[in-house]
Amino acid sequence: MKKTYPLHVEGKHPDRLLEATKHEIRKYIKREQNKPRPAGVDFWDFDCKFGSSAATAESIHPGALTERINAYAAEKAESFYVELIAKPGVRKPRAASPASGDEHHED
Repeated sequence: MKKTYPLHVEGKHPDRLLEATKHEIRKYIKREQNKPRPAGVDFWDFDCKFGSSAATAESIHPGALTERINAYAAEKAESFYVELIAKPGVRKPRAASPASGDEHHED
């Protein structure tokens, strides 16, 4: 999804427009996460870019998207650009922790 969202539309309350925009983005993410995964893929990850336009968009973590949208709305920006591209994600195995029983031997 590559889209520029306006934050001010005549005849619509800015707060309702902001909530509708965030709802649409969440709905897109949920729809993409529910798609069948290829073999060997644990989850759908997202490449996320955010900015005032496509040319100035910078990569951010998808979890920080709502914070950035709220910050733009607080700055009274006219619009913002969001790019979300789904990609396959594979979980990395956790590093083996040292055995806890070996460290506390009392002789």
